[in-house]
Amino acid sequence: MAFLIPPSTLESQPFSPLHSPPLQNRMTSGDVGILKSTLLPSFGIYASLSLGTYLAAEATDRVELKDWLWPSAQVLNAWWIAVGRPMHMHDLPFSTVWGAQSWTEKVLLSCVTIWGTRLFFRIAARSLTRGKDDSRYDAVKKEPGFWKRAFGTIFLPEALVLTIISLPFTAPLTIGNTTLALGEDALNAIRALGVGLFGIGFGLEVLADTQLELHRRERTHLCRHGVWSLVRHPNYLGDTLVHFSFTVLNMAGMWNPTVLLGPIMNYIFLRLVGGDKQTEASQLERYKSGDPLKYNQLVQWRKENNSFWPALRELASPWAFTVLGCGFISVVVEEGLRGSFEL
Repeated sequence: MAFLIPPSTLESQPFSPLHSPPLQNRMTSGDVGILKSTLLPSFGIYASLSLGTYLAAEATDRVELKDWLWPSAQVLNAWWIAVGRPMHMHDLPFSTVWGAQSWTEKVLLSCVTIWGTRLFFRIAARSLTRGKDDSRYDAVKKEPGFWKRAFGTIFLPEALVLTIISLPFTAPLTIGNTTLALGEDALNAIRALGVGLFGIGFGLEVLADTQLELHRRERTHLCRHGVWSLVRHPNYLGDTLVHFSFTVLNMAGMWNPTVLLGPIMNYIFLRLVGGDKQTEASQLERYKSGDPLKYNQLVQWRKENNSFWPALRELASPWAFTVLGCGFISVVVEEGLRGSFEL
């Protein structure tokens, strides 16, 4: 997507190569490649934020502060790439930069912001209420010299992972892209699909977190009702769908194949590193020694329900239709907003 400045703005600017239309907010991949144009700038942002978070985490002995950074850093990077950098580079007001964004780009940036902001406050509130570090990190902190190597083994690698995950909302704005050769109706349908997928994933995350919180206030056994009856980790499934929705939205107007790496990396991280695998390993260890009831429930639950992707029989559940309804409502809201702006 070329960042185009309205002609009225260009006329009021003194002539320079920067102000020659069309003004672009990126370099082409042929000039410098994705490493220099996209990955290194994002990694620089994430690495700097990770360093500050690491210092705060070491001072407070709370590894979980990196979890606060995970969603908030992605939102900050998205806004910097889409809005902050062109404002800084070309000395433009926010209204001009925002007005130059296409509707699909505004939808994508809004989805990233809604998802990341909600998740940040959810993680922060849970952390403050708990008053201590997440139990998932208790074992690793007992290792000798943990904090001396934590930045290089945990915080910095996660900054690299975030760099890849963020590609759906950084690559199209920093390297060359190609709009799919489709008609307007087809592109609108693709955008609706992306918005619907976002609504499904976001709704699943919100329902999972809300139901789990309410369950913990009233009961002591494992939460296995609501959307938790679909899979053992509906929140991670929702997060995966949200990140795939960012890629689908790219196809509606600023497609670049590199964005596929983002949701794939997010899925790999959730499945093999910091998601359901890490969570259940921690639960099994803690429950086996401290809560035999939950341990037996978890062992049985692992036999009955899938961890991440729902079994076909679960698709007929009322909760599956509820989640699909979230996607439908999202499409209706997006279309209504687009219509109100006569786009």
